[in-house]
Amino acid sequence: MALLHHATLTPSKPELIAAWLPSQPWATGLTGLTPIGGYRLDDPDGEVGLEGILVRTDAGEVVHVPLTYRAAPLAGAEEHLLGTTEHSALGTRWVYDATGDPVWRAVLAETILTGGTGAEEYFEVDGRREHREPLVAVAGSGLTTGAHPEQLDVVVVRRVGDPVEADAVLTGAWDGGSGVLAAVRTGG
Repeated sequence: MALLHHATLTPSKPELIAAWLPSQPWATGLTGLTPIGGYRLDDPDGEVGLEGILVRTDAGEVVHVPLTYRAAPLAGAEEHLLGTTEHSALGTRWVYDATGDPVWRAVLAETILTGGTGAEEYFEVDGRREHREPLVAVAGSGLTTGAHPEQLDVVVVRRVGDPVEADAVLTGAWDGGSGVLAAVRTGG
């Protein structure tokens, strides 16, 4: 489950993404990004925020930007750092391109391979949970054959609709569209 906070982030996630995208080789030519929504996955240890964000370009292309949020820097992941943000409830958060975060990769692979879904999202209000439906519903396809973790290749589809060869996938559905967001290829 993903506990959400009614909070302000400075800079905001869209601002961090907009500043980071131009430096990405796969993002050439993307303009006019409008948020579609996102989904969350569960970190079993409850330490790392795991979120996939979808944005639509002026040309109508859908772009997938998975992020992780941490309370401290992730050693060795400087090249994946989008920046820091001040979260009004949680303090300073280090925001990473999730593809460089081992927690994201492990949880994503497990979600895909087991046929899992996105995390239940909720706010705590006056001691009770208020459920929130994510704007992007995700589900793993599952994989019936055994897969060894050391032989897995986890792939994030950045530009939704790009072809990807895979043994199992994570599919997303949102208002007005759907597509493969990530995949697992096995080496065995």
